[in-house]
Amino acid sequence: MDSAVRGDQYLVWFDTEYSSLHLEEAHILQAAALITDRSLRRAVPSEKDVRVAIRLPHDAVVSPWVEENLSELVALCRSPLAANLAEADRLLAHYVDQVVGPPAAQENKRPLLAGNSVHLDWRLAQKYLPEFSKRLHFRHLDVTTLKLEWQNRCPDHDFNKDDPDNIRRYFPTASFAVNDAKHDAYYDVHASIAELAFYRQHLFRADTSV
Repeated sequence: MDSAVRGDQYLVWFDTEYSSLHLEEAHILQAAALITDRSLRRAVPSEKDVRVAIRLPHDAVVSPWVEENLSELVALCRSPLAANLAEADRLLAHYVDQVVGPPAAQENKRPLLAGNSVHLDWRLAQKYLPEFSKRLHFRHLDVTTLKLEWQNRCPDHDFNKDDPDNIRRYFPTASFAVNDAKHDAYYDVHASIAELAFYRQHLFRADTSV
């Protein structure tokens, strides 16, 4: 990391897929992370991005919706190929350390967690991924806030996150595979970055003088 750049100049784009909408009982099925600077430029090449399936406890209950719509992921998470929670936590923490350096003593100098409705992912990270969580700022950048404002102003022109070409238009260094689909955490981090770029281009005025 460039010593002149503080950790809070980075955004850790993060998304999870989980076993139930009831977060008190939910388990993480998949986690993905991609780090950019504040200008939405990749901090490191895509090969270093994190995309990990996490093993489900043998007694974990999965909601019927998740069983139906994420059946392949659930099967992976029930197999030996999935990482255990401690492995996933170490992988994510190491990724942040590689880019930003060890966690700053002052929490407000650590990188910000970013994504859509990222407070939900943050709750799960705090519960299951403690080493990763301790490397992050107390503030979050939630793209959903801008989504709601955009929908209020332009209800007929939603950002289409399900179109891979649209994602690549606004985030040219996107690196997901052609067969990646919605409800995939790695695809969704790309979609969130592209969506923020879209709002920056179309929602904000160039003149920021007060």
